Amino acid sequence: MNKRLLLVDDEPFNLELMTDLLEDAGYDTQQALNGEDAWQILQREGEQFSAILLDKMMPGISGVDLLKRIKATERLAFLPVIMQTAVGAAASVQESLAGGAFYYLTKPFSRDMLLAVVGAATEHWDRHQYFVELANQQLDALQHLEQASFRFRQLHEARSVTALLARTSHSPEKTATGLFELIVNAIEHGNLELDYQEKTQLQREDRWQETLQQRLADPVLGAREVRVDMQRHGRDLHFTISDQGNGFDWARYLVDDPTQLISSHGRGILIARKLSFDQLHYQGNGSEVLAIVHG
Repeated sequence: MNKRLLLVDDEPFNLELMTDLLEDAGYDTQQALNGEDAWQILQREGEQFSAILLDKMMPGISGVDLLKRIKATERLAFLPVIMQTAVGAAASVQESLAGGAFYYLTKPFSRDMLLAVVGAATEHWDRHQYFVELANQQLDALQHLEQASFRFRQLHEARSVTALLARTSHSPEKTATGLFELIVNAIEHGNLELDYQEKTQLQREDRWQETLQQRLADPVLGAREVRVDMQRHGRDLHFTISDQGNGFDWARYLVDDPTQLISSHGRGILIARKLSFDQLHYQGNGSEVLAIVHG
């Protein structure tokens, strides 16, 4: 079944252009010429979409206003919204960042850029839906778990641990999405020492997955472990994620930096901080992070 996208723009030409490019790439699309129509569609069938491409400047309900409505609706809050506009000023990006946009696409954009951004957004939504399905399994006893510790090395192990630990929370799918992002960062950027610029270049050359597997097979880097500890403090949950890497400049990711919305990756901490956890605290050189969910 093809992934379905909602395209919202008050310019018919832009809609047709995006529709042609995205449908040629295998996506199903639905169009809306204004914010009012888009909101009606989302109220009826919002969960059927994998991402939204939303024009920022529209009459009536603007793109920013619609973004706020989406993020204020619990069943739609994690649906990735790609803001698109001809305005690329930092203040404009900042507004979208604060509103919870997944990405900021400045017109005119290339076909490759459009498909790369949409691919990242739909992958994010698929991962979230996976955790939603796991959250519906009968594991309610885990909500009474007081503490737990896990050690692992691989990404598939991270997925299993995340799914289990998320069941300790009253909002499992919400917790799982952010927890998985933090664990992936600990594996990729911590233990395997793949930095931000290197990932950007490897993705551009379509060598990211190949390099990731090579690092995991390395006798030194691949032997490093991630540790995840969970402790219940009253009604709050504390998740501590530690890696054995050299740390990173974590401070820049704890502020609303507009560049996070125009980069090809690097939104994991932003997602965790904005959508999943009530508090996020990196320790020391960044090889340990504490994520807190209030009860």
